[in-house]
Parts: sequence; structure tokens; C-alpha cells
Amino acid sequence: MQQRDYISCGFDSTDLVIAIGYDLIEYSPKRWNPAGNLAIVHVDETPAEVDSSYIPLAEVIGDISDSLAEILSRSRRADSPQPAAFQLREEIRADYEEYAQDDGFPIKPQKLIYDLRQVMGPEDIVISDVGAHKMWIARHYHCDRPNTCIISNGFAAMGIAIPGAIAAKLVSPDRKVVAATGDGGFMMNCQELETALRCKTPFVTLIFNDGGYGLIEWKQLNHYGESAFVKFGNPDFVKLAESMGLKGYRVESSTDFVPILKEALAQDVPAVIDVPVDYRENMKFSQRSGDLSCPL
Repeated sequence: MQQRDYISCGFDSTDLVIAIGYDLIEYSPKRWNPAGNLAIVHVDETPAEVDSSYIPLAEVIGDISDSLAEILSRSRRADSPQPAAFQLREEIRADYEEYAQDDGFPIKPQKLIYDLRQVMGPEDIVISDVGAHKMWIARHYHCDRPNTCIISNGFAAMGIAIPGAIAAKLVSPDRKVVAATGDGGFMMNCQELETALRCKTPFVTLIFNDGGYGLIEWKQLNHYGESAFVKFGNPDFVKLAESMGLKGYRVESSTDFVPILKEALAQDVPAVIDVPVDYRENMKFSQRSGDLSCPL
């Protein structure tokens, strides 16, 4: 949503940004360096794309892994006080843990993602579709290993989760795979669950169900204070899954989700979990980010 968050406080107080593999398209430098006065070191396989807010003082061009290894071999850790920005880690952790025991229903997206993270192992894979849930996954699903949370950015095509999960299971058949999707994205490619069944790629499709295009509604509410033409009806997702020879589950309380997810991941056929989600949290986050103050 490109709104202020705890990380923004770090940018407010920094004197140097080391940009590693940074793509201006994903997050405009005007958002974190509007005055163009921050010192920047650019580390990437290609030269920097320069604009008024992104003018590197130095560029390291080449293989990123090799570049970082060479930089580290020439660097020393200074015996200096811990930077003030380090306290942001505790702020982020406290925000993440705030929803661990939340028992509200429909389930808050923060709680749903927290519980998902507790069940998934460090090598297991989450494929995120595009929608409001993607914003929460990007913020709250903390990864232990590379390429264990795949998110469609840039073009941001809805419907990526199920075909992406099929590919992930084909590449890594011994890992647990979850396709996290909204109901809108699910309906764009749910027919490919027949492909998953036929190809013997069992994974779980987790539907964040709000009966509409949640991300578009979030944007509309932020800009206009009201939404229009974003709500729609859905089929019975459990019956739809069962009609295709899959396992179907519906979460009916906050305590249902973890045991259902564990059972679904143990199946030898693809499974679908329908979870009503409380997207009133979207606007609450927008309000909190707008009111965020940085004590650094």
C-alpha cells in the first residue's frame, strides 16, 4: 500500500542506504528518499537506474552473492553504540505477536498468517496470489529460507497461486506447499485444481474469503472514503472442492484453523480451506500508519 510503517522510521533516521538488488518499480525511491539527500550504495547485477531520488554515491556491479562476499571480506565491525534504528526490531516483533491469541471471527488476516507461519516449516513454501491478503503476507509472513514465500509483484497477476503451487510441488515434492489466495483470485484459476489432482501434486489452497475484491476496496476507501462495484457472490467452496475429488474444509472459529490446516496438509490429494476473513483490519492499518510517529 506504500504507506508509512515501522521501517519508515528507520529511513527517517538513517545516513546511508545500501540497496541490494533494488528495483525502482517495486517501491519508488521517492517514497523513502523524497528530498534525494540520502547517501546510497547500489549493489546489483546491472547499473543503477538513476532519478532525482536515486543517485548512488557508489555502485558495485556484478553477481550479488560474490559482491557481498567481497564487501564483507573487506569490512570491519566498528565498536560503536547500537544504532537507534535497531529498536525497530522490537517494535516489529511486538506488532507481529499482538495477534497470536486473537480469537475474533471472522479471523483477522494478521492472526491467520501468524497461525499459518506456526504450522509451516522453515523449508515449506507459500505461494501468494494477488489481493489484500498479499499485503498482509508480505508484512507478516517471516521467512527462514530463500524462496519459501513467493509473491507476485510488478505485473501482480491475480490467479497465480494455484498454478504456482502446482509448479512448487513438482519442483519440491517433499515440501509442504500452501497457495494463499483471495476468493477473487481463486475463482480466476480454480479449474487448475483438476490439473493438480491429475498431476498428483497435493497442496493446500487457503482462501481468504471476504466476498469481494478486498485490495481494490481498500484502495477505494483510502482515496474516496467509500467503495463501489467490488462485492460478488461465491459458490460453496467446500462442495466445489469435493465435486472435483479434492478435500474441502470450512473454518468456523479462530481455533479451527490450525488443526484443519494440519489435516489438510497431510492429505494425498489437493485440499481447499475456506476461511472467512475480517478485512476491517485494512483500514485500521491505514489509520495506524498515518498516525505513526517515530521516537528515534
